Amino acid sequence: MPGSAERAPSGAGCHPDAAIHTRALTKRYRGGQLAVDGLDLTVPRGSVFGFLGPNGSGKTTTIRMLMGLIEPTSGSAEVLGEPMPRAGRRVLPRVGALIEGPALYGFLSGRDNLVRFDAADPTADPRTRAARVDAALDRVGLVAAAGKKARAYSLGMKQRLGLAAALLQPRELLVLDEPTNGLDPQGMREIRTLVRELAADGTTVFLSSHLLDEIEQVCTHAAVMAQGRLLTQGTVAGLASSTRGRLAVTTPDTSDAVRVLKEHGVTDLVVVDDRVTGELPTGEPPEDAAPLDLADLNAALVHARVRVRAFGTERASLEDAFVALTGEGFDVAG
Repeated sequence: MPGSAERAPSGAGCHPDAAIHTRALTKRYRGGQLAVDGLDLTVPRGSVFGFLGPNGSGKTTTIRMLMGLIEPTSGSAEVLGEPMPRAGRRVLPRVGALIEGPALYGFLSGRDNLVRFDAADPTADPRTRAARVDAALDRVGLVAAAGKKARAYSLGMKQRLGLAAALLQPRELLVLDEPTNGLDPQGMREIRTLVRELAADGTTVFLSSHLLDEIEQVCTHAAVMAQGRLLTQGTVAGLASSTRGRLAVTTPDTSDAVRVLKEHGVTDLVVVDDRVTGELPTGEPPEDAAPLDLADLNAALVHARVRVRAFGTERASLEDAFVALTGEGFDVAG
């Protein structure tokens, strides 16, 4: 156990307002494969931070570097204001983590697995171990299955047990790598509720996922990675608002509406029943052309005798922002 002289105060590093801060963090494997390329990431303290990207984008490699499990090729990382991996002995007792699925003893019960994990923590008081284990099991909904062998657990139950292990002690930072993997919709809702409760208690939650709708429902901030590079980061609301929403027109005169919208530069038009949607023009208008005004576009539809029952723009989502950034689709449903 580190001595008191070794422990630095929380936020003692160069970025006290950040739970995680990286500068040009890079990981190149043997053979030249570049898994993470110059990552500059800032996770505000107290945030629920969604770390987004398709499989293979470098998310898990980044998390493994942050937790000191692998060394970066170059660059630097601070966790809770301290350099990693150098300060790992001071930092890791303040961090709960579930990375690449839980590593469990299949021949032990769920409760006995947690007892083992708690006993391995040099900061854990053995006199209150049973109470901590029971509280963690209750928090993830595994009390009824606590006596069952872990090898008989479903994938979702194993994820829950891994979360329970991460929550045995109060944590300043919780790092979760695809925590809803294997969970049914009810389980996903319970994990979202748990994350919100932890954040309300002051824990910073760093949540890696490829499920955009999950991130949008629970996170305050997010970053998007693709092919090892950071594409953008910021508040969830800010990332979504950076992308203009689609125009939506409800009318029985869909053919005429499509013609008028095309004439005014609306693209990617889709007709479903009596609803027409399309992408509004972006960028600077052509020379001598006025910027497109939604009121003028509505007036043009009416002037062409298109019966407009509803007219407006749909709110952009994280999915829209991702597609705008990368030009690629994304798994939003799992």
